[in-house]
Amino acid sequence: MGYGGIDGAVTTFAIVAGAVGANLSATIVLVLGVANLLADGFSMAAANYSGTKSENDDFNRLQKIEEKHIRHDPEREKAEVRQIYRNKGYDGEELETLVSILTSRKAAWIETMMQEEYGLSSATRAPLKAAASTFAAFVVCGSLPLLPFVIGMTASTQATVILTALAFFLIGSTKAKWSTQHWFWSGMETTVIGLSAAGIAYLVGYLLRGLTG
Repeated sequence: MGYGGIDGAVTTFAIVAGAVGANLSATIVLVLGVANLLADGFSMAAANYSGTKSENDDFNRLQKIEEKHIRHDPEREKAEVRQIYRNKGYDGEELETLVSILTSRKAAWIETMMQEEYGLSSATRAPLKAAASTFAAFVVCGSLPLLPFVIGMTASTQATVILTALAFFLIGSTKAKWSTQHWFWSGMETTVIGLSAAGIAYLVGYLLRGLTG
């Protein structure tokens, strides 16, 4: 689910909390929630698409530069590889063997330069896939705060808080797979952040509720 899911749940929950704080009807809550869900979801997906495409374009540009350097001045590029691994502690025959192996295949040579000189991985992402996954995660997780209002549950506000808090916790604990943080504390951290955003929105909506009368 990742950050798209977190943002979807946080922003939609914040809007629902603000609308409830302003004492708006369930219909208005749904209209505001769905409008935010689709608009912000598309905006995040578009930003992810643009960002991913820019990353890929930059990678391809730098890769072409390295290909040109290797083609026109291979000895200089070998010297760069040699210096990179000398700085890592290799020397003597071991260093020369390593340089010889890495520069014996063009693909491995270019990959080495991209990683060591620019800090870039060859594992590029597909822009459309990145955008689609962001939009899907945003909409799925962002729909949870609206679910009690859709099915007409009683005490919709309380049900929304419980359901969304659980979603925050599950998203946060899942996120821990890609970090060194323990899954429980990652889940709690995400829950606190999400509920804090909702609390602020509810307070603002409550203080401004007179404007909707």
